[in-house]
Amino acid sequence: MPKSTNQKLKLLYILKILSQQTDADHLISVKQLIEELEKYEIKAERKSIYDDINQLIDFGYDIISVKSKVNGGYYLASREFELAELKLLVEVVQSSKFITLKKSRELIAKIETLASKSEAKQLQRQVYVANRIKTANESIYYIVDDIHRAVQNNEQISFKYLEWNLEKELVPRHDGREYIVSPWALTCKDDNYYLIAHDIKEDKIKHFRVDKMGSIKVLTGVKREGSALFDSFDIADYANKTFSMYGGKEETVTLLMENNLIGVVMDRFGKDVTIRQRDEDHFSVRATVAVSGQFFGWLTGIGNGAKLIAPQEVVEQYKEHLQEIMQNYSS
Repeated sequence: MPKSTNQKLKLLYILKILSQQTDADHLISVKQLIEELEKYEIKAERKSIYDDINQLIDFGYDIISVKSKVNGGYYLASREFELAELKLLVEVVQSSKFITLKKSRELIAKIETLASKSEAKQLQRQVYVANRIKTANESIYYIVDDIHRAVQNNEQISFKYLEWNLEKELVPRHDGREYIVSPWALTCKDDNYYLIAHDIKEDKIKHFRVDKMGSIKVLTGVKREGSALFDSFDIADYANKTFSMYGGKEETVTLLMENNLIGVVMDRFGKDVTIRQRDEDHFSVRATVAVSGQFFGWLTGIGNGAKLIAPQEVVEQYKEHLQEIMQNYSS
């Protein structure tokens, strides 16, 4: 019988079979390998299989041989990613609000190909994407790609900024006005993806939800502006000051906190924040924040364990904020 055209690809098919079908708990014998190769119209003998596997090992593949009369065989021991790493990648994809449901499923399916079939089933067991809130903007992949290209080429971009209407549709805000900005960075905050950019019109740093950007265009040949503002710009510091990425006037505030809230402070402001022990049960923290309804909401959510004590101007703003909310519940 003449050799098939696939015969020259025998080594690659052996590697494919080992990769897809084997792991430490699932071995494949030489006989089974020969049977699997026949599905690809490849004829093989035992001796040639031994030689092929030795060549793959010499090349660097971690193929283990288990000697046993009953359950002996081969398996691919090391892969590009360990199973625990793949599980982590799946979790990141499925928990990312800025990746659509469709794209999440496509990405997870690709991640599964990096494991054996039996390990891929373990990845499938932890996929609960359907019940998580996801963006509806299917173009987000291409938007991110365009932004990276603009940053790399030092060019501006234009786009329309979207918002939800009562029909649950994403529509352009401000009557479809086109925004023109100089993109400088992308960051993830509160499960959303944001563009940090220089607003050409207002000559200031602004941020935009990437999943709410539409009709994006890279303005080829139009150089970015705002480099002076970004020379000493710290994205982490900016994100920590800006609660839920809502802007506001920056103020250095002082909070009096119960000792058991130290973890809340560390999570919110990081280890570099200024802390001082006030008494046996309380400490104070000084931090620079963007004063906004979101900052006040975060503070209110902590409850009686936290008290805003300075500056007085911000204390008064917070009181007014609480009084306005209480008016909704007054008889």
